[in-house]
Amino acid sequence: MLEYDSIKELTDAAESAGKKISDVVLEDQARTMEEDADSLFQRMEESFDVMCTAAERGQEEGLRSMSGLTGGEGFKMKTYAAAGGGLSGPFLTKAMSVALAVAGCNAAMGKIVATPTAGSCGILPGCLVPLFEEGRAEKRDIILSLFTAGAFGMVIAKNACIAGAQGGCQAECGSASGMAAAALVELMGGTPAQCGDACAVALANQLGLVCDPVAGLVEIPCIKRNVSGVMIAFSSADMVLAGIEAKIPVDECIAAMRSVGDALPASLRETAGGGLAATPTGCALRASLTTL
Repeated sequence: MLEYDSIKELTDAAESAGKKISDVVLEDQARTMEEDADSLFQRMEESFDVMCTAAERGQEEGLRSMSGLTGGEGFKMKTYAAAGGGLSGPFLTKAMSVALAVAGCNAAMGKIVATPTAGSCGILPGCLVPLFEEGRAEKRDIILSLFTAGAFGMVIAKNACIAGAQGGCQAECGSASGMAAAALVELMGGTPAQCGDACAVALANQLGLVCDPVAGLVEIPCIKRNVSGVMIAFSSADMVLAGIEAKIPVDECIAAMRSVGDALPASLRETAGGGLAATPTGCALRASLTTL
């Protein structure tokens, strides 16, 4: 597996080689795993196909979660997007619908790709699937961008964490949003350094986000937070592509995320003991499940 100690090491390697981050990552993985690059690419393509299938299933009208607390969000947003898309426009509302759909598919015990976790599984698909379906990016390029996203996620996991139980939702949706922002910048022709900046902006905008699942289930507010992560990823990528710098380097943002996560009380780390889970409505929803 890759052993990059920092995002800067990763982006510098790509810049020095005059290549995209994904090209460097794929070559490194093929060498260290002693596998053919085409085989690794094919496995990643299969993962992307699972994302597309999860998006399709999650947009079905009758889909409900196992608890019954959620369901239908992907269908409703898909319908809204088809009707014009409201304030955010048809493309971004379609991205929202995919994020809701994939996260909803997870809650309904469907097959998803953890990117990097099940709780944040809608963010990367929410960014990439619409680009593919709208013809804004070639499938091959999208699959390659997943290698970039994966490498960023590995560095974050190594230097901070990706689990809500350890670092709050900033570690799950925050990490996924940063990974997605980096992938989007690469897809739009940005430099490796800009990929790092986009990840930094995304992380900075979710720093301190707590993990407070109502009734201990990855549904409320988790599913909707996937939508927020998508929107932050798109806006972070666009800011950087417009020439706006992150100011705080991405590796420092990752270190800050770790320190903030370490400072969070246990009640805000996936225990359902605080935040929205502890509100009167959150407690009532939990009680309604225990009486079934």
